[in-house]
Amino acid sequence: MKAIQYYGPQNIKYEEVLSKPPEAGEVVVKVESALTCGTDVKTFRRGHPVLIKNIPSGFGHEFAGVVHKVGKGVTKFKPGDRVVAANSAPCGECFFCRREEYNLCDNLDLLNGAYAEYITVPERIVEKNMLIIPEGVSFDKAAFCEPLANVVHGVERTEIKPGQTVGIIGIGPIGLMFARLAKLKGAKVIAAGRNPLKLKMAEEFAQADEIVDLNKYPNPEKIFREFTEEKRGMDVAVECVGLPEIWERVFSCVRPGGTVHFFGGCESGSTVTFDTTKMHYGDIKMLSVFHHTPEYFRKALDLIASGEVEVEKLITDTITLEQIEWAMQQHINGKAIKFLVKP
Repeated sequence: MKAIQYYGPQNIKYEEVLSKPPEAGEVVVKVESALTCGTDVKTFRRGHPVLIKNIPSGFGHEFAGVVHKVGKGVTKFKPGDRVVAANSAPCGECFFCRREEYNLCDNLDLLNGAYAEYITVPERIVEKNMLIIPEGVSFDKAAFCEPLANVVHGVERTEIKPGQTVGIIGIGPIGLMFARLAKLKGAKVIAAGRNPLKLKMAEEFAQADEIVDLNKYPNPEKIFREFTEEKRGMDVAVECVGLPEIWERVFSCVRPGGTVHFFGGCESGSTVTFDTTKMHYGDIKMLSVFHHTPEYFRKALDLIASGEVEVEKLITDTITLEQIEWAMQQHINGKAIKFLVKP
């Protein structure tokens, strides 16, 4: 089959490789739709200690398709089924799983290889985190389940309430989806970013109440306060960029008693500094949420099927496998939100 193989930072190749036949419990899926992702862009640029463990490796992890073959013992799926699979599944037995913290599972092996004609889904994911796509939901939409599941997890853990003012700083696809789900929770949403393409999507997709072009405001902390009750600051501030300096600045945007959610992952080894007086005497809650669980993966598919989150609006263009490296560069240059990949 044709596939993209990852050899290291800035080094991916479009090659012909052997398709892995399904072992017991596994399922081979013919990829109908895959998506580019910010995490894949980071991996392309500098590697990833969790996502890529062996070289060469398959690349890409957001996909939907049709069951091609099933391994021995598979009863939930059959050839021809339309399916979407997550890129991981918890073991259910480790320290964290026993505490129902499934996203922190000690054995959370991540699936790569969506940028290919076929992908072999491991037994645990087949059993716990692969779903039949509802009738009327396209492969293109279903492929958004994995990134949306991360956001559903983040929104639920943030405990956003109707009437709160929620600021989203960083409006890539994750930030845009976070803004959209905050709106569905009944919050007043302020979306802030610099990219014209993404600022447009903050209005058309996220339906944010206020959109802040950070190119025009050198002091975003001040402009954020202008949109909040009594100009005290946001009830919830969400960082979706993944830069230490933005983590520190977003901390200054929340009111006393508010919540800061550091949702964007920074480069390994990064450190930040906070005003401990503001944090302690301001009674500020800080949290950071990683990954998703089978529960949130199912909720993401339900949201897509309901039409409440029109994920297809986030697609910048449709490309082939041969264009993946070009697509990574387009992301780096700020010229895309998500590409739809058609193997």
